[in-house]
This record gives sequence, structure tokens and C-alpha cells, in this order.
Amino acid sequence: LDGMLSKLDPYSEYFDAKDYERFDEEHSQEFGGIGVQIEVRDGQATVITPIGDGPSIEAGIMRGDKIVKVDGEEIQGKSIGELVGRLRGKVGTVVEVGVYRPSTEESFDFSLERAKIEVDSVKDARLYDGDIGYMRVAQFGRKTAVELFQAIADLESDGMSGLVLDLRNNPGGLLDVAVEMVEPFVGEDQLIVYTEGRDVTFKEEWISEYKGDPYTFPVVVLINPGSASASEIVAGALKDTGRAIVVGETSFGKGLVQTVLPLGEGAYLKLTTSKYYTPGGYVIDGRGIAPNIEVPLSPEEDRKLAIQRQRLPFMSPEEFVARFEFEPIQDLQLHTALDTARVEIDKLVDLRR
Repeated sequence: LDGMLSKLDPYSEYFDAKDYERFDEEHSQEFGGIGVQIEVRDGQATVITPIGDGPSIEAGIMRGDKIVKVDGEEIQGKSIGELVGRLRGKVGTVVEVGVYRPSTEESFDFSLERAKIEVDSVKDARLYDGDIGYMRVAQFGRKTAVELFQAIADLESDGMSGLVLDLRNNPGGLLDVAVEMVEPFVGEDQLIVYTEGRDVTFKEEWISEYKGDPYTFPVVVLINPGSASASEIVAGALKDTGRAIVVGETSFGKGLVQTVLPLGEGAYLKLTTSKYYTPGGYVIDGRGIAPNIEVPLSPEEDRKLAIQRQRLPFMSPEEFVARFEFEPIQDLQLHTALDTARVEIDKLVDLRR
């Protein structure tokens, strides 16, 4: 079954009961392991992004790295479920991970102590310049929409006039949560995303059923090549409906729908059944979402910024430099997003005069 499904596409796979338990755990926003999100690309396990505050980001594992060995064993051809099972384990145990970095053609061997990974989806909610809200969404788990709406309410009470929504290095997650997040931005009866497959029964539309007053403040969305799946659905919906300006780099391009089908006795089949399309008819898979304003970063800049976001708020600048051996750098993508938000806020103020 594993071999047969691996020939279909990188995302179709067979789950036994333990595999499915791990799959379900991944979307619960809490698990044990090294803290890394992976996908199979060109037959290799590729790091989309380190997640949480786990061992992988502390060790310096980067987006785009290829995991080639686990505990000394080559993992070429292993399914995602099997690989994840090898990387996760009891907290405090050690796993040896071999990594190849295509950007520098270097190989690394990491000895990582597994930790309990608790991922808060919405992070770093704050105000810039007194009225520009900012928050980073790390993934789309079961609690993400609730966390987002609460963070927005808190910032609005503090005087927020516009929002920068940071989806960089967000590997995705649950579709229904992504749709729920978009609804209050676009209002009722707005198409958010739709799917099409070879079988007409897999054609489906998700239309906002939001009944309340929609948000009216300007929105800027940040994306990069680590933004995948559900984060691309959110960015694409807000871009196509004209509800947000997208800043950064073209996203990952994972827009295939997986349907999980029960097989009995705790086993499941995760099968690719269709493709996601943005409201404007743009297919996401293999193409990604292109930003309105492109601000490219090098892999090294991206690595440094990821470390800064995770560690700098909790350390003095001197401690940070001593620990990570580089001076904090400017986040050009964030600065561009903030400048864009300021322009949009000023436009709205002028219209209301």
C-alpha cells in the first residue's frame, strides 16, 4: 500500500492506527518531537519550516533542508507518516538526524533531544507605531481562529487601525479553520476557496456564512516560500477579494486536497482528490500565491530572521549575539508591510473625512 500510494503524488498515504493517531495529533497544536514541518518534494523529505520553540530551530535546521538519515538509517522513499514516527518519541530521548542543505551543498549531523512541542498558533500580537496591529500565525490548528479573533479584539481595544497578518513559514493545517479565519474579513456570501477534481463529486465551494459585522480595517498579509496549504488559501482569498495587500515572496505552492477515508480497524487512506482554487480561479498547486509587493530575502536572511523572532524577545542583545553569533538584522519584509499598512490607513482616514 505504501509503495502503490507513493507513485500517485507526494501526499497520498496509508495510515495504520498509530499513523493516524500521529496525523490527528499534528493538528491538535501539541505533540512531542523535534519541532519541524516536512513534506516530500522530488522524492526527498524537505523541511518546510521549523515550528514551535523546539530542538530543530535551536540546532539551526533551516527551511529547504533535506532530511536524509534518522538514527543512521537512510530514509529515502519513506512515507511522511513513517518518517514523522521516527522523529517523534518520548520527551528526553535523543534522535540522530542527518541533513543535507542544497543552498550551500553542506551536510550536517544533529543530535536532538526530543521535547514536548506546544504550538500556540497566534504569536507576537502587538502594535507598531501606536495603531498598526501585527500578529504571526504559525499554523492552522483547531484553536487558531479563536486565538486570532481574540488577539484582534485585544489590539482593537488598544487602538488598532490596520493589521499586518504574518503567514511566513506557516506550513498550513486545517481547511475549515482557514475558511473560518477569512470569513469576518470578507463578510457573508463571499466565495473563499473552491476545489475541482476529475470526479465531479469532489467539486466543492466554501462560501462565507459570517453573520456579524465584518472587519473594516486595512489588512496586509506577509508570505514567503515557507507559506503553504491553508496559509495560501487565506492569502489567496484575501488577495483575490481585494481585502488585503500581499507582501513578501511567492508561497510554497501546495494546493492539493487530501480526503481521509476510513478503511476499518483504525486504518485510513489519505488520498489526493482535487485541487484548491482561489476565488479568482487561480490554481495554487505548483504555482503558489504571488505577492502584490515582492520583497525577496536570501535563505541566510530568512534563517536569521526565524531565529530572531523566536529568541530575541527573551534575551538581551548581548546574550543573543553570544548565543547565535550574528547581529540582529532588519526584517525588510515586515518593514515594507508596515509601511504599506500605514499608507492604507491614511487612505481610509482621508475617505472618511
